[in-house]
Amino acid sequence: MERYLQAPVNAQEILALRAGDFVYITGVIYTARDAAHKRMQETLAAGKELPMELRENIIYYMGPSPAREGRPIGSAGPTTASRMDKYTPALLDLGLKGMIGKGRRSREVKEAIVRNHAVYFAAIGGAGALLSKSIRKSEVIAYDDLGTEAIRRLEVEDFPVIVVIDSEGTDLYEKVAAGQQSDE
Repeated sequence: MERYLQAPVNAQEILALRAGDFVYITGVIYTARDAAHKRMQETLAAGKELPMELRENIIYYMGPSPAREGRPIGSAGPTTASRMDKYTPALLDLGLKGMIGKGRRSREVKEAIVRNHAVYFAAIGGAGALLSKSIRKSEVIAYDDLGTEAIRRLEVEDFPVIVVIDSEGTDLYEKVAAGQQSDE
């Protein structure tokens, strides 16, 4: 099914999404990769506030290439999500409602997705230049010293993703793999 989602997200809309849905996100999302996640964990451990509100927001696991002249961002393809798995349950418990990346997630992340009624989206790997066309504005809001791994606030319009793990824990990768095995 094709759906349109406004970010930050409405919890009821997240609950309506199903694994396999094609979703177009418009609004504000944030980027964070490995180094930024580690820094966020350290910030929380020190009892300090994170540089952005997590509640009802989406984090895109992406580190862009430099922007071409006249563009807000360079190639903006997804990073392998499992690299953030050790940090993700704690962020979901703080209200994060969605993540965008590529690849499978751990059992702990799936459990945290279900527990927090969140969702995991996949963006198409290798299509970073195409994905960047949906990004209208990009600004570094934290950890500038991390370069491409700094946290960015993105304004996106019809950013294309696919629901991989929905709020009920249905995993599209597992469904596809099971379907392929049963056809053999």
